[in-house]
Amino acid sequence: MSPSHRIADPVVHRAHHRDADDDRPRLECGVCGVWGAEGDASAAVALGLHALQHRGQEACGIASVSGDRFHTERHQGLVGEAFGGADLVDRLPGDAAVGHTRYSTSGGSFLRNIQPMFADLDTGGIAIAHNGNLTNFRALRNELVAEGSIFQSTSDSEVILHLIARSRRSRIVDRFVDALSRIEGGYALVAQTPKKMIGARDPLGIRPLVLGRLGEAWVLASESCALDTIGATFIRDVEHGEVVVIDEEGLRSMRPFPARAARPCLFEYVYFSRPDSVVNGKSVYEVRKAMGRALAREHGVEADIVVPVPDSGVPAALGYAQESGLPFEMGIIRSHYLGRTFIQPSQGARQKGVKMKHSPNRAALAGKRVVLIDDSIVRGTTSLKLVRSVRAAGAAEVHLRSASPPILYPDFYGIDMPEREQLLAANHSLAEMRALLEVDSLGFLSVDGLYGAVGAGPRNAEQPQYTDHYFTGDYPTRLLDREVETGGAEVAHKQLSLLVSA
Repeated sequence: MSPSHRIADPVVHRAHHRDADDDRPRLECGVCGVWGAEGDASAAVALGLHALQHRGQEACGIASVSGDRFHTERHQGLVGEAFGGADLVDRLPGDAAVGHTRYSTSGGSFLRNIQPMFADLDTGGIAIAHNGNLTNFRALRNELVAEGSIFQSTSDSEVILHLIARSRRSRIVDRFVDALSRIEGGYALVAQTPKKMIGARDPLGIRPLVLGRLGEAWVLASESCALDTIGATFIRDVEHGEVVVIDEEGLRSMRPFPARAARPCLFEYVYFSRPDSVVNGKSVYEVRKAMGRALAREHGVEADIVVPVPDSGVPAALGYAQESGLPFEMGIIRSHYLGRTFIQPSQGARQKGVKMKHSPNRAALAGKRVVLIDDSIVRGTTSLKLVRSVRAAGAAEVHLRSASPPILYPDFYGIDMPEREQLLAANHSLAEMRALLEVDSLGFLSVDGLYGAVGAGPRNAEQPQYTDHYFTGDYPTRLLDREVETGGAEVAHKQLSLLVSA
């Protein structure tokens, strides 16, 4: 049955871009689904999406189902702005709902790309929310278009809907699995039909997905912090390569694909996940503190205070301070009340917005030898501005430390990261980076140090325990679209680099 739709702001289409002062890897997306919530599933999903707001601040959407009728809303902007009204349950009624908060990593920032995406199939309606990125998206899309498929968006998520629609299987779960067998990359999916909620995680477990209970209701979400906000109880992680099906008969698990060793994304611990989340059985907060302790052991320096780049650098800085015995100080204060810099009307306004995000605390910094801790260094533009502001506040020395290894390669699994030629560490030696960033010393956590912080021991080069290509160039899956785009040159370069480093 056709859904009722509400799409906010139907005129403005912003082109996807990254301004010159935006030096953070963009968070991928967040997904949340609730089944069996007795009429107010959309309210629970909205709360879950609010907890996942850090995973995508560009747009959000919810699709609920009441009987066999779907109700959908998709909006640009933040979850609280879109779904904070008291009439939400009236607008989006039903016992089941699925939601999504996004930053576009594939397809651009158009309204037509906002999820959940909906389709009417011969088996009934289906809404799908997707976190991640398909590395064979273009190949599949070109194949589907050549065979007559008509696309309404430029998002890789719509490919999954087309594959489900074109499957020759009779049952919707089998169609869903059939579609999964065609896609490659990193993904966490939550799909909603009138009768079932289906969750799936890619065979390597690159992107996270957790399962919880809210009374008699079931919850699927990208992170455990969403369960905490809703008031749900964490049950377990959805396992790598697992498909879970939830309906009136309860939950059942399927493992439709050949078993493979898990390789979850290390950047979930470095930057993406909220510190109060538990990802793959590990507290993000504790892992980040362990990263800081390892960083202090590897790159200790004579100094007076340890200062984090807030907010994601705080746990690592705490660990560094505990290990080194140096005082921890909030030498940089971050404002939490700024609008998003990427929607400012001009480059000049965006630059002012970035300067307003972080302010030096002169009382803590003046005359001090400062160890400045950041979670990672990407292009270095933000790092340089912060170093200059700390010096301008009177710091005697600035020693910059990164709680992750040097980022050398781009990502293709749902992280919007600059191309290799824009990555600072990929194009400069340590001495060159130190000079460019105007610091007295510079240190990066080693790959083995990061592995140790997550409790994995030294990296196993033959069978890496985590997805870590941004540091090592070891991509865990085939990059079909990228290989076609570069004619195989990039892959050959990566393989040569690994051979030489070995």
